[in-house]
Amino acid sequence: MSDMRIAVMGAAGRMGRELIRTIHETPGCIVAGGAEAPGSALLGSDLGVLAGLGPIGVALTGDPLELLARADGIVDFTSPEATVDFAALAANARIVHVIGTTGLSESDEASIKAAARHATVIKAGNMSLGVTLLAAIARRVAEALDDDYDIEIVEMHHRQKRDAPSGTALMLGAAAAAGRGIDLKAKSVRARDGDTGPRRRGDIGFAALRCGTVVGEHSVIFAGNGERIELTHRACDRGIFARGAVKAALWGRDKGPGLFAMADVLGLSLGL
Repeated sequence: MSDMRIAVMGAAGRMGRELIRTIHETPGCIVAGGAEAPGSALLGSDLGVLAGLGPIGVALTGDPLELLARADGIVDFTSPEATVDFAALAANARIVHVIGTTGLSESDEASIKAAARHATVIKAGNMSLGVTLLAAIARRVAEALDDDYDIEIVEMHHRQKRDAPSGTALMLGAAAAAGRGIDLKAKSVRARDGDTGPRRRGDIGFAALRCGTVVGEHSVIFAGNGERIELTHRACDRGIFARGAVKAALWGRDKGPGLFAMADVLGLSLGL
């Protein structure tokens, strides 16, 4: 099979540049191109130069339609609004769409699900292989322990992150809820302030910290009477997300239309 031509949406951003480096360095992949908003001052720049690789002869474009016409797949860590637009374009082009965008609304999710009827979509709140394993373990622990054990999810990210809880925290919460056989929306506690009263049995709590340049840290805590189990993942390098996303793109190349997660890429079942 020929090398997979992968394009990067939001290619001039921090994550976009990491993706360019990873695609370029991964056997079986070619950087097909990269897109940015039409008004970007960097349009026309060589993607290799942007990513610190030196020239690779591929320029940054503001025309996603032109880009998708020469790609086998796209990797997308952009914004909810842009991701929904790219999902429609990828569905029309029948190419793989890997989505690492977080902060998606219910209507955004519905649009992506509709697009997946026509294209292979792999979407995850976190593309890290380690976090995917953490979610699988959290599900199993939640299944093994009854609600005598309180579940709390704590996440920490850099000061620029806009959405909270993080997509990863919500993914971990969904995995724990699946293990308990409960509806996360009904049991989720996103904020505590003032006199909130005693903790309700069976709730899944979330706490979000924003500080410094933290790439991402997540802990799932199971606290019972007299003991506590903590499952933790710490990301020290954004490269882990890029490597996971490229692995997902390669995995999705021979799949038919459908909405998949990183658990599918690794052959795991999260029960979500």
